[in-house]
Amino acid sequence: MNRRYFFSCLLRPGAFVPALLLVLLLTSACGNRRKALLPNVSGKAGEVIVVMDKAYWNGPFGQLLRDSLAADCPFLPQKEPLYNLADVPPASFSKLFQLHRNLILCDVSPQVEKADIHFGNDVWAAPQCVVRINAPDEETAIQLCRENMTHIINYIEMAERKRVIDNTRKYQESALRPPVKAVFGGSPYFPSGYVLKKINDRFAWIAYETTYVNQAILIYQFPAVGDESDFSRQTLVEHRNEMMKEEVPGMFENSYMTTSTFAEPALRFVKYEGRYFAELRGYWEVFNDFMGGPFVSHSFYSPDGKRVITVEAFVYAPKFDKRHYLRQVESLLYSWSEE
Repeated sequence: MNRRYFFSCLLRPGAFVPALLLVLLLTSACGNRRKALLPNVSGKAGEVIVVMDKAYWNGPFGQLLRDSLAADCPFLPQKEPLYNLADVPPASFSKLFQLHRNLILCDVSPQVEKADIHFGNDVWAAPQCVVRINAPDEETAIQLCRENMTHIINYIEMAERKRVIDNTRKYQESALRPPVKAVFGGSPYFPSGYVLKKINDRFAWIAYETTYVNQAILIYQFPAVGDESDFSRQTLVEHRNEMMKEEVPGMFENSYMTTSTFAEPALRFVKYEGRYFAELRGYWEVFNDFMGGPFVSHSFYSPDGKRVITVEAFVYAPKFDKRHYLRQVESLLYSWSEE
């Protein structure tokens, strides 16, 4: 059926929508019921199990996966891999490993008729991410992964992010969103334990603080010019520094948060679930002090287009690795909702 005709049928009064909706509802109900019966996933956040013959793991194919999935995580003060990888031979892939949160299953053999990659979830446990790589030989597997590595990494990243968001919505600090929405027209979801440290007509600071770790969300807004300069690196950094100087003081007199010049922040433009935003990723530091760490921000237009709203995540954890803490709080940025 022609795609345009299909969608026009969906919009035509009295068309086959009820039957279609019934099929979708039944499919969704069966899927939800099956998921509810699955055990919870095992393993720590940031772990990926690769099921692969030892010969391939020790060869170029395994090296490609290690170079890509265990590459240095960008904009962290110390070297940390994107993911912690563990290899498991197919013969040892028992139920213990089948329940893991992130799986890459590699089938490289002459019996494979078609080289492809499948992305699935909730096969043996929930919420589970499963990537299947099928190829008749190692050379084909390597080429296939090179062409699709960005998709593989993004798929695992989205699965890790969704777990954080789903858990946050389930156990949220419900009192935090209303005051944020009143100022900015929307808000992320905040997990249990986060507190509102500061809010005014242009700035909000919500944080989860322990003795040695500080995970925080900063939200601020500034007038939009209305052209592409609103989201240039220079504009975003200038407004960030201005806002941090006035709203995020340090412990000592004339000390305040600012953007580190150690490395120029990285800027990219992202589309996520129908929303467009500019992502800025870099290091923060405190002027006239020795504090610092990583940050990442999302900047986008307000619904009326008159303001640029920035929602930022930062971490301060001088005694610990920071990848896990940053990934946790960064995931909250993706939960932004105007509902």
